[in-house]
Amino acid sequence: TLISPAIAVSSAQKADSFYRKGIAAEKAGDPVAAKKAYEAALKANPKHAHARYQLGQVKIHSKSIAEQGNKAKFDSVMIPEIKLSEATFHESVELLRILVEKESKGKVSPGFIIKDPDGKLAGVKVTLVLKNMPAKAVMKYLLEQSGARARYDKYAIIISPH
Repeated sequence: TLISPAIAVSSAQKADSFYRKGIAAEKAGDPVAAKKAYEAALKANPKHAHARYQLGQVKIHSKSIAEQGNKAKFDSVMIPEIKLSEATFHESVELLRILVEKESKGKVSPGFIIKDPDGKLAGVKVTLVLKNMPAKAVMKYLLEQSGARARYDKYAIIISPH
């Protein structure tokens, strides 16, 4: 069976295009779209080694890819201004959630889970006056003032005391 060079090039180009879409989806934190793109690349060219490798990586690391994507989306939201004076830690986190959702026009809705079984964060008061800061920086200041840390999960930002 002979395959014309034009068809072979077209299949290789399609595979490369799908592969690039898979890489972009991974960077955006969307492992489902990445998996579909790599599968499409392999359908166009079953010998596409990079697509095969990346498909395996997505299957292994899909949770962390989604977590990194959520973190990147949260981190990039710009907060024009936040003023807190002796606010509780819970009030501070709630205000940050509202501001991120508002400034992202609803595209980013961070879910915060505060794991504080001993109540270490309950008595913490936060005072901040910040302007034109990414949510990442606001979060950093909140965590530093309260002696807490955050972990980005697939569906939430989990905060706990140090």
